[in-house]
Amino acid sequence: MALVDPPAPQPMRPGETPPMTGGTNPLDSQPRAWEFNPEYQRLVTAWQTVQPLLEELTKALDKAYTLARSPQTWDAPVGSRYVEDIAEWRSRLALYRQAVLTSISDEAADTPRWIPSSAGAPHAFS
Repeated sequence: MALVDPPAPQPMRPGETPPMTGGTNPLDSQPRAWEFNPEYQRLVTAWQTVQPLLEELTKALDKAYTLARSPQTWDAPVGSRYVEDIAEWRSRLALYRQAVLTSISDEAADTPRWIPSSAGAPHAFS
């Protein structure tokens, strides 16, 4: 089962600038301060943490599966049962990996990269 990873959330690139504000609303004529969305950054960090771990697990099971299928590994007929078990684990891990990475990717697609910053925003004196 070869599933393709969904698109990963992209970290802020060097030199990346926030979106330009422009519109017909006269209140938008004030320059707006932007910041890279911490919620989006959380998703970038989650992906960068989880994806290598899932990759490591996948490689470990792939190696075990390859070794298990080798005729030199098993002496007894019971060996085919272990090969089937490892194949099932590989399938379940692939589905789990797809579910985890898709949930991060989907949330990132719905999360803005940049948000208006409260820094420098006008506020009332108290």
